[in-house]
Amino acid sequence: MADSGNENKFGMWQNILRHHHNSFKSLFHRNKPSSSDADASDDSANSPKPIPQLSPLANSVVSRCSKILGVSTQELQHAFDSELPLGVKELLTYARNLVEFCSYKALHKRSRTSDYLSDNEFRRLTYDMMLAWEAPSVHIDHEHETGTGSKDETGGDEDEGSLFYSSSTNMALQVDDKKTVGLEAFSRIAPVCAPIADIITVHNLFDALTSASGNRLHFLVYDKYIRCLDKVIKNSKNVLATSVGNLQLAEEEIVLDVDGPIPTQPVLQHIGISAWPGRLTLTNYALYFESLGVGVYEKAVRYDLGTDMKQVIKPDLTGPLGARLFDKAVMYSSTSVAEPVYFEFPEFKANLRRDYWLDISLEILRAHKFIRKFSLKEPQKSEVLARAILGIFRCRAVREAFKFFSSHYKTLLTFNLAETLPRGDMILETLSNSLTNLTAVSGKRDIPGSVDSKRQLAVSPASLVALVCLGFKSNKVDDVYEETMVAGDIRVGEINPLEVAVKQSLLDTGRAEAAQATVDQVKVEGIDTNVAVMKELLFPVIESANRLQRLASWKDFYRSMAFLLLCCYMILRGWIQYLLPSIFVFIAILMLWRRHFRRGRSFEAFRVTPPSNRNAVEQLLTLQEAIAQFESLIQAGNITLLKIRALLLAILPQATEKVALLLVFIAAVFAFIPPKYIILVVFIECYTREMPCRKESSDRWIRRIREWWVRIPAAPVQLIKPDDCKKRK
Repeated sequence: MADSGNENKFGMWQNILRHHHNSFKSLFHRNKPSSSDADASDDSANSPKPIPQLSPLANSVVSRCSKILGVSTQELQHAFDSELPLGVKELLTYARNLVEFCSYKALHKRSRTSDYLSDNEFRRLTYDMMLAWEAPSVHIDHEHETGTGSKDETGGDEDEGSLFYSSSTNMALQVDDKKTVGLEAFSRIAPVCAPIADIITVHNLFDALTSASGNRLHFLVYDKYIRCLDKVIKNSKNVLATSVGNLQLAEEEIVLDVDGPIPTQPVLQHIGISAWPGRLTLTNYALYFESLGVGVYEKAVRYDLGTDMKQVIKPDLTGPLGARLFDKAVMYSSTSVAEPVYFEFPEFKANLRRDYWLDISLEILRAHKFIRKFSLKEPQKSEVLARAILGIFRCRAVREAFKFFSSHYKTLLTFNLAETLPRGDMILETLSNSLTNLTAVSGKRDIPGSVDSKRQLAVSPASLVALVCLGFKSNKVDDVYEETMVAGDIRVGEINPLEVAVKQSLLDTGRAEAAQATVDQVKVEGIDTNVAVMKELLFPVIESANRLQRLASWKDFYRSMAFLLLCCYMILRGWIQYLLPSIFVFIAILMLWRRHFRRGRSFEAFRVTPPSNRNAVEQLLTLQEAIAQFESLIQAGNITLLKIRALLLAILPQATEKVALLLVFIAAVFAFIPPKYIILVVFIECYTREMPCRKESSDRWIRRIREWWVRIPAAPVQLIKPDDCKKRK
């Protein structure tokens, strides 16, 4: 009886599996349903149908996008074919652009909810979109076509692969966690959701997330980053709710970060020689410092970052009683404060807290400077500040999730990055131009999400809308966003001008970094070694100068005379004016010749024989001697200037009269004698000083001039101490 019961159960499961197998075949092979599987046909009627041009992974993503949008996959494909221009629908890029189209529409709708960053399915979907973007076509290598559920694992024929489309949950689970995402896919999908990435800093964000994974992004890292970003945003909203009364924030102010509430990690405010612990708060308009009183915080002092008051924020030294000992402070100065204010972030090692607060404070300051520079109004101003706010949230998320700091990766802050990148000014100018097309949404019921008839981009404030959807209230934005499409910087199948500017800047950055790497390699230590390298590099110039010196010494009379006659002939013929251009042309020809004949060959290292090694004491003595020589040169220069001042002020009247007459004579010479004759006379006089027949008289004249110069007194100088200046004030 038991055996017969087991056989009945086994037969029942066989019938169930056969029943579902037939239903899946009827769904994807489009066979006419028979009367025996009518129920299966009813279930499959609501399942998404695959698009033939797309890979299984891409079909998985499109099917989930269709469920988010509430339309079928065929309707999505028809919308793609009808709405977008022909250039986007070329055969080679059709599949990828279709994936972009479906992904962008789904992300725009999904990101309208308030808690989408905490949704596991949303994080999985956005990552799968990147995977599908890298392998969109059905012709892609099988490595990208299959998920974790391979044929061997599913254990059946080809038709069982249709299980991949059975449900959105199964399709999400089919994606292999071991697959990774590259930079290009990340930079095309992630910036569509404004909180996740910004088009200007997306490359640096990818580098930070993949610093330990060979420039390939794993889902676990991506998932952790989004979860931490969600946590940072929620914490900011909670702090904002509790800080409005204490700080008396304006309507549009958002708390970006707070430091100092923990007693073991205070923030010290230094003004003059006084210092006081407290709590520092940064908003999108100002810095607030609340001094810690007897168990409670006193009224906050506001340091404005939004208006033009010549604010300066920079790293600085500070310490007790005004002593400049510790490099852990941020200095703030403006016309609104009588003297600079220093915020010190004490910590035992490094200065990571200080660097982080310096970066985020400068980001807000530079965002407001950008607004003033391009005279932006609403809603452009709010969109710029929203970009800066989201950038700080992303920086906090990476910092807290992976314990990375600004010294470990390139900045994730938009306006700070534009200040340091090559062609960063072009990026900001392009951003300003894109903001001019920003749709004013206040009081409007429609925000176009596509390209108009004149092919001008209609851009909506994507970052500002993202903040509102995340729960930050704003009077600049109405509730109409719930019914409108938001179009950001990324468009289907198109390269935005901002993307072009960023890519060009990154290309220049790569070249600059490669060049800087060669500079770091050739740096040598030690004064003697650097002098030896410089002598070898200047060897052609030094050798040419030595040859001219030997000719001017008249040790070889015939060579010196031949050179004199040649130079005099060139000066009289007027050829001297072509000397400098001829040198430039010769150098250019030499460079082009080297480029042509050295193409493809490895560059030979410049060989230098360093001097013998010296110990630390000998190097210090050499440095002291070099400093003493440099000081003597400065003293000699100052004495020369003071003697010239004495001549100008006629401290020695006789010498002043002689110099004045000499200047009148020189002026007359330059006025009435052609320049070539003046050059000829000066050259002959300087070149023939060492001739045997002139040497004695030349030495005598030089001696008389030196003696005359010694008799010129120096103008007096009085050094005033700083205390004397204060007493006079």
